[in-house]
Amino acid sequence: MGGCATKENKENKPKEGSDGKAATMVDAATLEKLEAGFSKLQGSDSKSLLKKYLTREVFDSLKNKKTSFGSTLLDCIQSGVENLDSGVGIYAPDAESYSVFAELFDPIIEDYHNGFKKTDKHPPKNWGDVDTLGNLDPAGEFVVSTRVRCGRSLEGYPFNPCLTESQYKEMEDKVSGTLSSLEGELKGTFYPLTGMSKETQQQLIDDHFLFKEGDRFLQAANACRFWPTGRGIYHNENKTFLVWCNEEDHLRIISMQMGGDLQQVYKRLVSAVNEIEKKIPFSHHDRLGFLTFCPTNLGTTVRASVHIKLPKLAADKKKLEEVASKYHLQVRGTRGEHTEAEGGVYDISNKRRMGLTEYDAVKEMYDGIAELIKIEKSL
Repeated sequence: MGGCATKENKENKPKEGSDGKAATMVDAATLEKLEAGFSKLQGSDSKSLLKKYLTREVFDSLKNKKTSFGSTLLDCIQSGVENLDSGVGIYAPDAESYSVFAELFDPIIEDYHNGFKKTDKHPPKNWGDVDTLGNLDPAGEFVVSTRVRCGRSLEGYPFNPCLTESQYKEMEDKVSGTLSSLEGELKGTFYPLTGMSKETQQQLIDDHFLFKEGDRFLQAANACRFWPTGRGIYHNENKTFLVWCNEEDHLRIISMQMGGDLQQVYKRLVSAVNEIEKKIPFSHHDRLGFLTFCPTNLGTTVRASVHIKLPKLAADKKKLEEVASKYHLQVRGTRGEHTEAEGGVYDISNKRRMGLTEYDAVKEMYDGIAELIKIEKSL
C-alpha cells in the first residue's frame, strides 16, 4: 500500500516543512500503482467526486508529492480507486495531506460542502445558545431517536493509516484516562476492544454501540491496521453518551437518546466536548476547522440526525429527498450510509459541516426536520 502505511514514524511531529517538499521521491512501485489506479478510475463509470476532479493535469502535478509522514497521492485515493461506487473516494492519511494535495482536496471540499471555496475560511468554533433549540416532536409521533456527534483528531498524531502500533496504544491510554475522569451524567466506563469479553461484546452489539472492523471503504484506505489495538468504546451509565476511540477518526463523540429532544442531546454533547478538550488538544486548521480523516467531516465535524418515520412523504422517496435537499439535509437508510430504511424509518441529518458554526449546523437540521414534520402532517 502507500508510503505512510509502512513507515514507522518515531516522532509525532512531522520532520520537515509542511509544504510537501519531503526529502524522498515517490518510489517506482507506488507510481506504477498510481498510474494503474488512475487508468482504472478514468475508464470506469464511477460517479465519485474523486473521478470528477482527478484530471490528468492534477494527477501529474501531485503524483510525486509526499507529506513528511510519507503519505503519497496513492494513500489519499486508493479507497476510491478500489471502491468505484464511492460517493467521495478520497481520505487524508495525515493532516498535512490537506495542504500537500490541496489541488485535489480543495475542489472536492468545495463541491461536497456547498461551495466552500479555497479562499473561504471556516468560522471559529461556536456552540451557540443551546437553550434556543427545543423538542422536535413532543408528542412522539414521528421522531424515534435523536443524536448529535462530532469527530476530533488528537494534535501531533497522523490519522489512522499512518499511526504506528505504539501510537495507537499511547492514544488509547490518553483517551481512556481523560474519559474516566468525567463526572455527573457523563460518568461511565471505557471498554478496550483488545481482550474484550464475549459478553461485553454482545451487549455493545445489542446496544448498536460496537463498531466493527472491515468497512471496505476504510479497509481500502488502510485505516484498519493493528486492529483491535488502540480501539475502544466509552459510554455513560444511561447509554446516552458515547465515545469511539480510533474507529475512523481518533475520536467520535456521540450524544443520543430516544425521542426528539434535540436540546437535551446537544447540550450533553457540548458539555462533553468542552470537558475532553481541557485535557486533550485537538487538531485544528485555521481555514478548514477541525481536521478529520474524511474531507466530508471537516469544519464543525458535527452531524445532527434523527431516526424518523415519515410514511406519507416517504411513499415517494424522490419527493422526500427533494424536500430534504432544499433544507441541506441528507437522507440515509436506518443503519446509515449504504443501507435501506427499515420499517419506514429514515436517518436524516444536516449535510453541511463547513463554512458555518456548530450551532448553525445543528439548527439547519432542527429547522429542516420541523419543516418535514409539518409537510408530513399536511399530506
